[in-house]
Amino acid sequence: MRKTGPSAGFSKTRLDRMHAAMSAHVERGELPGVVTLLSRGDEVHAAAVGLMTFGGTAPMRRDTLFRIASLTKLVSGAAAMMLVEEGKLRLDEPVDRLLPELAHRRVLERLDGPIADTVPANRPILVSDLLTLRMGTGAIMAPGEYPIVQAMTEKGVGVGPWLPKAPSPDAWIRELGSLPLMRQPGEAWLYDTGLTVLGVLLARASGQPLEAFYRERIFEPLGMKDTSFSVPAEKLERLPTCYFRDPSTGTFEVFDAAGPRSQFSQPPGFPSASGGLVSTADDFLAFARMMLNRGEYGDRRLLSEQSVELMTTDHITAEQKAVSPFSPGFWDKRGWGYALSIIKQHEPGEPRGFGWDGGYGTSCYWDPETGLIGILMTQRMMDSPSAPAAFVDFWRSAYEAIEA
Repeated sequence: MRKTGPSAGFSKTRLDRMHAAMSAHVERGELPGVVTLLSRGDEVHAAAVGLMTFGGTAPMRRDTLFRIASLTKLVSGAAAMMLVEEGKLRLDEPVDRLLPELAHRRVLERLDGPIADTVPANRPILVSDLLTLRMGTGAIMAPGEYPIVQAMTEKGVGVGPWLPKAPSPDAWIRELGSLPLMRQPGEAWLYDTGLTVLGVLLARASGQPLEAFYRERIFEPLGMKDTSFSVPAEKLERLPTCYFRDPSTGTFEVFDAAGPRSQFSQPPGFPSASGGLVSTADDFLAFARMMLNRGEYGDRRLLSEQSVELMTTDHITAEQKAVSPFSPGFWDKRGWGYALSIIKQHEPGEPRGFGWDGGYGTSCYWDPETGLIGILMTQRMMDSPSAPAAFVDFWRSAYEAIEA
């Protein structure tokens, strides 16, 4: 592996402090267990703390399989750029050629208005709109009553913690296409849906099921042997329980069971390019190293440097950020590229560079300035878009551990 950024080096004493901080979250009962991984140059430090389940006996392991949720987006962005490089997609082309279900869009007159009150879209949805989440539909982060949200939920295309239950990509996109957009294409950043749509587009553009395309072009070249949209029977013992905290009682409840009772024990009818992958810390390290090395992994180039540059450029304008609420202060410090977040300003306890977080309790960023890759994986769902306390402690201690 070619070294990127400054020479490697971590302080053992400060790595021990990270371990203590993560252990404290487990001992307080805030997490069942957690895997952390730091990489810089050729040096890698990984630690597994706690258990696979609350009250269980099986220890958390370095090769534990995690539902990585929105870290899937990073992989999907890279997959899209591969097809752009091959000429099978163009960033500035309408999606209508491959997604006729989304041609001739109608747009709500008012975000909180009846779904029958619409106007014609000013322009088609572009391929780049999916990558930048500016297609015109997604999560609404402002409080209020929105008939469009109810309609999306009823049709199985809503934004939420559960992955799509549609029997096929065609069935899912057909239901989405029966509804109007929330905003005009290109007008605002709306989380999530655009990258779910991207999965349908990638399968049609590549002529392969999404899993087969990702495996051939990304997982196998990077040696990501445990990454998939489902877990085979022989690996189910490595899949932990995923929990959420009940806001009314403060107790932890099972969101998705471990092992064969998990939703991930069977291949999905519609694999989500936005949040459906299962992976390990080491598998995802391989992907992050490829991105940090600007598209190269070992002696192989998966992406051009230009593609990585486009992915890591902020494409959201100040005007779009002003009408695109997310977590408090999000746009003060961040931008959004192609399927990933860009850190522009940071405080202690915040990541740097490029990457994203997953709502089931995962985080990965790579930082060209320091050469640091950080990966945190647990299976306690985030309570809000703001970073959980464990994330803050991880990223604070990760940067403190760097030895100049």
